[in-house]
Amino acid sequence: MVEASGLRAVTRCQVLGSGPYSETEQGLYRGYLSPAYHAAVDLVGAWMVEAGMRVDLDPAANLRGRYEGAAPNAPALVIGSHLDSVRDGGCYDGPLGVMLGIECVAALHEQGRRLPFAIEVYAFGDEEGSRFPAAMLTSRAVAGTLDADLGRIADAQGVSLEVALASFRTDYDVVTANTPTDRLSVQAYRSARRAPEDILAYLEAHIEQGPVLEAEGLALGTVTGIAAQLRYAATVRGMAGHAGTSSMPLRRDALAGSAEMVLAIEAIARADGSDLVATVGTLEVLPGAANVIPGEVRFTIDVRSGDAGRRDRAAQAILARLEQLASTRGLVLDLALIHDLPASPCDEALMDLMDAAMAGAGQPPRRLVSGAGHDAMVMAALCPTAMLFIRCRDGISHNPAEHVEPADAEAALRVMLGFIDKLGQKHLGDRLADRP
Repeated sequence: MVEASGLRAVTRCQVLGSGPYSETEQGLYRGYLSPAYHAAVDLVGAWMVEAGMRVDLDPAANLRGRYEGAAPNAPALVIGSHLDSVRDGGCYDGPLGVMLGIECVAALHEQGRRLPFAIEVYAFGDEEGSRFPAAMLTSRAVAGTLDADLGRIADAQGVSLEVALASFRTDYDVVTANTPTDRLSVQAYRSARRAPEDILAYLEAHIEQGPVLEAEGLALGTVTGIAAQLRYAATVRGMAGHAGTSSMPLRRDALAGSAEMVLAIEAIARADGSDLVATVGTLEVLPGAANVIPGEVRFTIDVRSGDAGRRDRAAQAILARLEQLASTRGLVLDLALIHDLPASPCDEALMDLMDAAMAGAGQPPRRLVSGAGHDAMVMAALCPTAMLFIRCRDGISHNPAEHVEPADAEAALRVMLGFIDKLGQKHLGDRLADRP
């Protein structure tokens, strides 16, 4: 048996970065419920089994491995992250947290150790929202906070979530299945929800996706919380027309208006002078012909801040400015809120345990906030959460250049094992203190 290691976690992420585990030949893209996701689930499930876990698929198509505690049916520490990726993404955003969770269990299994609680490793299927127009569908199902109309969700090719679920098959039974024909469906999706009494805490290891740790010469950091997020879908409608015969004063050019809107969004965020960020990440121009004035443009707006009030004020200023620009240019602007994710602080007691585990592993404790969203912010509605950030080269993420040093992953594994030990001691102490 190969000893658990950070190097193996990194190597496995690299294996998942190409071949049947990506939908594209050049670069990585693994969409939720795609053939590439299917292949990844099968392989990662095999690694979970090898590590000593019982493995199944829940009704939201999350892969889950369970390592029982000293007593059967004990509450679980959930260690998780996601398997899906953005288009042209990197190998480590998401999968590294899953692989490190597997390595934690493998280390305990090698030693024959059982804890006062079970450990469950979750490989969430949809954190990025890069296939269907809603992020964190699968962790929201587990946390019981999913309020989307699942029957109306479809991807860019028109494949509905319902059809994608119905056609998804793996070697692992759906956890609620009674018969082989009782498979995944939108009707069963929300039954992935876990009861709070069954979950002790949630731990997620993730690359930082920023430059702070590298700039300070640190491998790891304790996350204090995740910034509040707002995301909108904007549609700007003007009038399509011939590029050669429509005079400039009479044009209602949806792209020219949208370009001005994008710059206004940037200007408002820059002027705030804080941690506030605003991003237009996608833009679609219709009809998309060189000799036609654009009649419709669709784009997204993403607004984030560690302070929910600051985020909301900036968002209102942005929306008001966009409405003003649309009116001035004779355009029609439709705005739809895609999601509103509140700021999510990590649990203070768990942060203290993480800092102690860092010190015990010879890593200087360092606390920092996450500007990126993670499944942890959703799981906070279900249980106390903790996050460990891992240095990534140049702070690059969502990019093929994403890179993690095996030594940093090894340090993260040692800290996570120390955190698990300290949580076990705390849990046992709390149980003894509760006895009459």
